[in-house]
Amino acid sequence: MSIAFWEVSKAFGPKQVLENVSFDVETGQILFILGKSGAGKSVILKHIVGVMKPDKGAIIVDGQNVTRSDADGLADIRRRCGMVFQHPALLDSLTVYQNVSFGLRTPQFARTLKRPMTEAEMRVRVIEKLALVHLDADVLDRLPQELSYGMQKRVSLARTIAPEPRYLLFDEPTTGLDPITTRAVNDLISELSRKLKVTSIVVSHDMASALEVANRILVLDQAKVLAWGTIDEVKRCDEPLVRDFLSETLGLSLAEAR
Repeated sequence: MSIAFWEVSKAFGPKQVLENVSFDVETGQILFILGKSGAGKSVILKHIVGVMKPDKGAIIVDGQNVTRSDADGLADIRRRCGMVFQHPALLDSLTVYQNVSFGLRTPQFARTLKRPMTEAEMRVRVIEKLALVHLDADVLDRLPQELSYGMQKRVSLARTIAPEPRYLLFDEPTTGLDPITTRAVNDLISELSRKLKVTSIVVSHDMASALEVANRILVLDQAKVLAWGTIDEVKRCDEPLVRDFLSETLGLSLAEAR
């Protein structure tokens, strides 16, 4: 299982958002995509699930060309991907149990399972996924507004992993969070990738989180890839923006950040 971008370009009118972007992420890896606001980071996630199509180039998911897939093919790709947004986006009128089991009740999931899941099976799976994000079964009947923001983030993550996707796509998961909650989210990304053997792509502007969690880092600026590789390889990059990210994160001078 893998995701690969091959010379992908995308423009919105006169604005070039991606220009000849190429990278790949292998099974079980955690890739952080970093860059300033408007650099095209979230656009990459939308291309992976086929919400956007490139002007040129190709996106390959598990050997399947997303850009050439029909509706059924895109539905198959989307079932393999779980999207985690910046905000929990839980349904306020539903309990934790109903929120986490929401995706297990869809016709699409039933087709994947080749039968509807029973309520008893759903309950077992929901409790299992809540445990993976360090929540106990005593939250099952609580409403989102009865939980702290950090707990809501965990419930949202449990909802995403409930259908057991192969890929987790995180869009700015730690933006606006305090340092303690940020560390907790980073720990969960690392822990879930390891325990569930999933591949994670994390869109972020947080170099500190990337250095702590990532196997690979991709830095975008002005629609192009500035740096791509392991943490050590990115640390050796001479691009000014990358040096600025590193020096700010590490609290060192540009020379010392090497």
